[in-house]
Amino acid sequence: VATITIVALSDLRRLGVPLGAAALLAASILPLRSFAMGNIMGGKLPGQLQNQILSRASAISSSGKSSTQTEVATFAAGCFWGVELAYQRLPGVVSTRVGYLAGHVQDPTYEHVCTGRTGHTEAVEVKFDPTNVAFRELVGVFLEIHDPTQLNRQGNDVGSQYRSGIYYHSPQQKQEAEEEIAKQQVHFKKPIVSEIVQADTFWPAERYHQQYLAKGGQCALKGTSKPIKCYG
Repeated sequence: VATITIVALSDLRRLGVPLGAAALLAASILPLRSFAMGNIMGGKLPGQLQNQILSRASAISSSGKSSTQTEVATFAAGCFWGVELAYQRLPGVVSTRVGYLAGHVQDPTYEHVCTGRTGHTEAVEVKFDPTNVAFRELVGVFLEIHDPTQLNRQGNDVGSQYRSGIYYHSPQQKQEAEEEIAKQQVHFKKPIVSEIVQADTFWPAERYHQQYLAKGGQCALKGTSKPIKCYG
């Protein structure tokens, strides 16, 4: 699916346009850009994975049982706004936050990360209930919502801060991520270049970035099939 972008919000920010003005300008001169790489961004989870996750969520809800068990997973798949909303919508995900990791500068800002000189990537930290959604399924979603064969870019967003990565929090997560990547490689014509690296310090992004698309009016309800659209 082709995506046409005249100007990206991130480009306007790099030119020094204040965030609010940049958002208004971007909204006025181009339609909302739909993520085209993955089925979730296009409005639906892949069929088998969707049925598996939603059926389990429905069964747990019907049973009246709740779990207090949570684990953390961290993914980078391009601009973190749309990635966060995709995981917000996923049954079993308890909370999300966007931020920066895998860099060499302490407490980086968005402006610093956008220069590409801090080494950080835009990432999403996902807190999830493993009795409702498995880490392997989160990896499956990760592979669906972006193009993991693109190196240091996603679509028109170019730079090492947009690189693809899975940042594991345990040896088991590392193993499962490697296994899922190897298993799913057959579905891609080019090699998957997502890095699989141990998670280091996660620096939360500025408050205005958190749940950005949901606060902007896009639906974050669990299991929704509405398309996710994002500026730049």
